[in-house]
Amino acid sequence: MSKVILITGTSSGFGRTIAEKLHSEGYTVIGTSRNAEKINSDYLTIKLDINNYDASKSEVDKIIKKHGKIDILVNNAGINITGPTETMKMDDVKRVFDTNFFSQLNLIQTVLPHMRSKKMGLIINITSIAGYLGLPFWSAYCASKASFRIIAESLNIELKKYNVNVVNIAPGDYKTEILNNRRDSDNPSSSPYFQEYKKIIKSVNGKMNHGRDPIEVANLVLKIIKEKKPKINYLVGGFLEKKITLKSLLPDKLFQKIIMKLYS
Repeated sequence: MSKVILITGTSSGFGRTIAEKLHSEGYTVIGTSRNAEKINSDYLTIKLDINNYDASKSEVDKIIKKHGKIDILVNNAGINITGPTETMKMDDVKRVFDTNFFSQLNLIQTVLPHMRSKKMGLIINITSIAGYLGLPFWSAYCASKASFRIIAESLNIELKKYNVNVVNIAPGDYKTEILNNRRDSDNPSSSPYFQEYKKIIKSVNGKMNHGRDPIEVANLVLKIIKEKKPKINYLVGGFLEKKITLKSLLPDKLFQKIIMKLYS
């Protein structure tokens, strides 16, 4: 019997690419999307807003009842709202954390009793290189991804005796719909940050529009699934992602200059 894999946020980007790749490899894939009715796919896509905790629990229960198990959870859904930290609306900060942190933690808490009872399971979190860096005007997004990376590391220790692995994949600049779905928090033209904000967002957009193919991340997910003892953290992407260890070696101010040069 093939492994049953639940993947959130499969309407586009990493989620869709991962779902298509794993389905083509013979796995039983269940994707989630708030707009499932608009998705044409060979795998099952269920309508779900993961911010609705009761609905998430209900769908997990349905999957387990139908298939008898959930072997793997891939937490992929995410949003990005950018803006100067000083003037970001607190509701926007909370919205980012609700989707990128709390709703995904809720899904983990929902599937874990089942995985523990089976003494087997794998949870893969698609985080971001932004969770390792303090990118200007992306503070809420960076903080949400960093927080989730750390809580996953804690979970990995807690679950060791239950044979449940928790893995983080932190992609760098990849060509996905995260830019099209990004929206601005309040940043009026009278803001002292307005011109710098526009310049940096334009630079980031340019880099990501010429980013790498998301299939690289899908291939990594497949590789991790096949490994008996996967690592906890995986960085995947270009120069900055491969050289992130520089952050621990260089003085903070020097590393900040490198970041600003890359994104300005």
